[in-house]
Amino acid sequence: MNPFALVDIGETGVSITQLGIGGVFVAGREHGDGTPTGDYANAIATVERAYELGIRYFDTAPFYGRGRSEVRYGRALQAFARDSFVLSSKVGRLLIPDPDDPGVWPEDNLVRMTARFDMTRDGILRALDESLSRHRLGHVDVVYLHDPDWENLEDEAIATALPTLVELRDQGLVKAIGVGMNQWEMPARFMEHFHLDIVLLAGRYTLLDQSAFAEFLPLCEAKGTHIALGGPYNSGILASQDLNGPTWFNYQQATAEWIDKAKALKRVCDAHKVDMRAAALQFPLAHPAVASVIPGAASPAQVEQNVALLKAEIPAGLWSTLKAEQLIPANAPVPTS
Repeated sequence: MNPFALVDIGETGVSITQLGIGGVFVAGREHGDGTPTGDYANAIATVERAYELGIRYFDTAPFYGRGRSEVRYGRALQAFARDSFVLSSKVGRLLIPDPDDPGVWPEDNLVRMTARFDMTRDGILRALDESLSRHRLGHVDVVYLHDPDWENLEDEAIATALPTLVELRDQGLVKAIGVGMNQWEMPARFMEHFHLDIVLLAGRYTLLDQSAFAEFLPLCEAKGTHIALGGPYNSGILASQDLNGPTWFNYQQATAEWIDKAKALKRVCDAHKVDMRAAALQFPLAHPAVASVIPGAASPAQVEQNVALLKAEIPAGLWSTLKAEQLIPANAPVPTS
C-alpha cells in the first residue's frame, strides 16, 4: 500500500494521507509528579520526520498531554506551508489550570492544566479558540467532538455541541466535522441527526476487533462518511512480539479471550512470514469507508517503521487463511497487491 496516497473526504476540500499520525505520544506520558515522559526534542523530531517522509495528516486534541500535543505539533509544523498538510483537533473538553498541580511545563511554556467536559456552544467555541492559540497554525481543518460517551453526554452533544460544529462548517471556519470515539454505536446515532464528514473510530475495525464491520461501516458508506482508524494496534496487543506476558487491549490489560485471538492471528502471520503489525495497518485500509489509519508514534524511528509496514508486501494467502480460520469476516475487503 502507498502510505502517502491522498483520500478525499467527500467534497470538503480535505484530503488526507492513508497513513496519518496520532498525537498522544507526541505529548509524552506523565510521571507520578506530573512531568512528561519522553524527550521534548524527540517529540518535535517525530512530527518533523513524519512530514519529511510524506505523511500529511496530523491528529491531536487538547486532552492529549493536557495541551502539550497541540503545542508541539505547532512548533514542529510551523516550518511547512500550512496548505500542505491537514490538521485535526477536538472539542468537548476545556483545559483549565490545575489547582492540584500548579506550575508550568517549561519546555512547552504551558501552565499545567486539567480537563473538564463542556458541550455547550460557548465551551465548543472556547475550546477551538484555545487550541488555535496553543498550536498557532492558523486554523484547524477537521474538528471532532471528543468522547461524549465518557460522561453520558449524548443528549448534550445532539442538542448543542454537534449543531455548533455544523455552524462552524457552514461558516467555513472548519472544513470538515466529525466525532472521535472508541465505540461505533453512539456515532451511528449521531448520524441519524447530522451529516458527519468523518469519524475518528479508535480500535473497532482492526485485525483483532471487527465489531464495527457489520453495521457501522455500511452505514458510513451509505451516508458518505469516512473513517480515520485510530488505535490500529488495539493499545499495543497487535504490535506485541511476546503475547505470553501481560499485554494491553482497549486501554486495559487484555483478557484471555483477546490474547488467544491475537496469538491465533500471529500464528497465521508467522506461517506466511508476515509481520503482524503490517497486517494490522493494512487490513482496515482495504475497506472503502476507511480513509486513513493513524497510529501513534513516539520517535522518528517508529514513524519510519509504520511507513515501512504499510508498504510491506503481504501474500493473498494470508488473508485467505485468516478468513478460513474465521479470524476476520469472510466478506471483509482485504488488500490486493
